[in-house]
Amino acid sequence: MDDKPCRGKMTGHLTFPLLAVTLLSSFGSSMLYGYNLAVVNSPAMHIKAFYNATWSQRYGQGLNQGMLTLMYSLTVSVFALGGLVGSFPVGMLVTRYGRNGTLIGSSFLVFLAGALMASSRYLESPEMVIIGRFITGVHSGICLSVVPMYLGEIAPKNLRGFLGLVPSIFICLGVFSAQVLGLPELLGEDPYWPLFLSVVVVPAFLQLLLLHWFPESPRYLLIEKNNVHGATEALRWFLGKYDVEDVIEEMREEQRSLASVKTVSVWHLLTDRSVRWQVLSVAVINMGMQLSGIDAIWFYTNVIFENAGIPDPEIPYTTVGTGAIEVVAGLIGCFTIEKLGRRPLIIIGFFFMGICCAGITMSLELQATVSWMRYVSVACVIGIIAGFCMGPAGVPFLMTAELFKQSHRPSAYIVGGSLNWLSNFTVGFVFPFLQMSAGAFCYLVFCGICLLVALYVYFIIPETKNKTFMEISHIFASRQSFFSSLPDYVKMVKFNGYGALENSSLEFSHSECSPA
Repeated sequence: MDDKPCRGKMTGHLTFPLLAVTLLSSFGSSMLYGYNLAVVNSPAMHIKAFYNATWSQRYGQGLNQGMLTLMYSLTVSVFALGGLVGSFPVGMLVTRYGRNGTLIGSSFLVFLAGALMASSRYLESPEMVIIGRFITGVHSGICLSVVPMYLGEIAPKNLRGFLGLVPSIFICLGVFSAQVLGLPELLGEDPYWPLFLSVVVVPAFLQLLLLHWFPESPRYLLIEKNNVHGATEALRWFLGKYDVEDVIEEMREEQRSLASVKTVSVWHLLTDRSVRWQVLSVAVINMGMQLSGIDAIWFYTNVIFENAGIPDPEIPYTTVGTGAIEVVAGLIGCFTIEKLGRRPLIIIGFFFMGICCAGITMSLELQATVSWMRYVSVACVIGIIAGFCMGPAGVPFLMTAELFKQSHRPSAYIVGGSLNWLSNFTVGFVFPFLQMSAGAFCYLVFCGICLLVALYVYFIIPETKNKTFMEISHIFASRQSFFSSLPDYVKMVKFNGYGALENSSLEFSHSECSPA
């Protein structure tokens, strides 16, 4: 496919409005996801002590170790449960209120959650912490789908990968911010953990204040609302040029192809055989993103380093070091995606994570006899985080936008988002118990998943760099046609009394089945 810009294809340069709306939505939404993933790591001991003291005041005795672990696991994983709930209404919200409007409205959820968590200690209510975490999860469940959808629809195709990975950098920045603020010199001491949990209101307030000055997605305005004037003005704002007829014509072409197709439901998406490979691909990369073990690393970094034999006073600073590296890795992915493409970043990322997961198992098993193995554990944790932030952190959300046309995209985000969050919840809740029962060998589960996802992407998902949404749809349509007719190619013939495959019938063109 010719990657050069041509008439009718949305190409352009990076304008200030494009960069500003990308940074603002990533800061006010995506960063909160990363922050809330890591914020429960450093104050774990203080939160557990608060739960135990409150329980003792209420019932006259403290919690046993098993019950305390269960309550803290619920506090950690309820964030993902909220994300799962938040992912369900995404299709309805973005259709009714638009992409921009949904992001603005969801900010109020953060204010409610922040108020609950900030006042939980004063009101002696662990339930307020758990409910607050759930509500922040709902917010992230909405925004984790809407931000890449919004950016994917406003970005020129030659910048879609770059802008699409900016939210993943802010996810890494959110994790890093939580690690820095969790240092003992800042908000890591016992009196400050409620404030530490509720800092999320600051980015949400800035987004609420500024995002309404930016236009709605022009694709949404034209294709779904048939608002040609609004779409034209939005394109002129984002692309920084007056003549946008080429882009309008591209959108009209997609609108005509969807004239008889309304926005499809989740059920229609799941039963539509014409997009089954896209749906399966979205399911694999979104589940693989969470089942790779990255959440186990982020939720329980301090515990992992403690098990690796790192001295307690050094653990917070080691954790901050990993956060700085993940930001650098995210920047590398962002600035190389338009050169390398989506496939190499996600394949290399998952493969490298798998190797590092195996390395953690080896180092933890050998550290009793080989003292320097503790440093191998730290290196493997850094490797997992770096591999994740270079590709798997952002590419799945970007690909979910790219693999579907406008009519299928909202439902695709519901499917991908719900599977993503369900996997997130599973890892966050199960990992402490898995670690207790399997020890160091629990990381081999994550190793296998990472390698399988890398293989799936290598063999099934085509490259989407510099292609329009219609072109990507046609690639999958041709692939669907090939796979559906494959049984007709494989024929048994008699050869000297034996069954043999007719090899010539298995030949097909490179363009039909090889990854683009």
